[in-house]
Amino acid sequence: MLPIHVTVWDDGESSADQVILVHGTLSWGQASYAGQRELGRDRRILVVDRRGFGESPDTEMSDYDVDADDIAGLMDKPSHLVGHSYGGVVAMLAATRRPDLVASLALIEPAALAVATSDPVVAKALEGNRRYWPSTQSMTAEEYLRVVWGDQPVPEPYEWSLRAAGSALHERPCWNADVPLGPLRSATYPKLVLAGTWETAAADYRAAAGEALIATSRFIATETGATFVQVEGADHSPHQQRPDEVNELLLDLWQQADPPPGSGTTQRRALRSDDGAE
Repeated sequence: MLPIHVTVWDDGESSADQVILVHGTLSWGQASYAGQRELGRDRRILVVDRRGFGESPDTEMSDYDVDADDIAGLMDKPSHLVGHSYGGVVAMLAATRRPDLVASLALIEPAALAVATSDPVVAKALEGNRRYWPSTQSMTAEEYLRVVWGDQPVPEPYEWSLRAAGSALHERPCWNADVPLGPLRSATYPKLVLAGTWETAAADYRAAAGEALIATSRFIATETGATFVQVEGADHSPHQQRPDEVNELLLDLWQQADPPPGSGTTQRRALRSDDGAE
């Protein structure tokens, strides 16, 4: 029996590979990736609820290392890994556990700040996170939801958002994760890192989080040989805010990993990082 709940989207013919979608914190699989539902027409997609979120069992502490083991356990065939925020850290770690079964890797604003502290913007944000995090530990789940969402509507069902907030308050901070980039750099499967442009976000939100997440995303792309793309009109969740554009990018990435017609083998080629300006 799986230790986590997985929703399967598979509306077409069975394929030799599969897609695994890993959500971030304060969410769950189908809520995070609702905009990617149509992609199940072409490939088998596994939509994961990490432990403590969605329909997966409770956990005393959500942990990216445990989550990565769960994802690696789902990789019984070539797998396209897609991870957002906390889930981006999980996807990176899972890719290092089963490199032979990674068909491609897509990271959406991975919150792995600790790997990019050579950038002063990231280093400042990481220090701020470490100072602020202890103050959240006395909050209730209801209080944390109000802090996170403010005047914005809380995702439904409310009970699931409340549970997600409780799990997030007892979560091993992913921004402290020591993710090894060397194995990802040497891997030849196609890689993609997405970030928002954050121009529509509130100035204080961009200053506190956005600039560091953009810098982290660009750093990881450069260090792993991934293509880096910024999605205009989006902030931390481009796959939710600009699903059509992100879906096209994901389909293109997966097609790069597809075998040429009649070859019977998987074609994998490394992509170069795009170091252009924001």
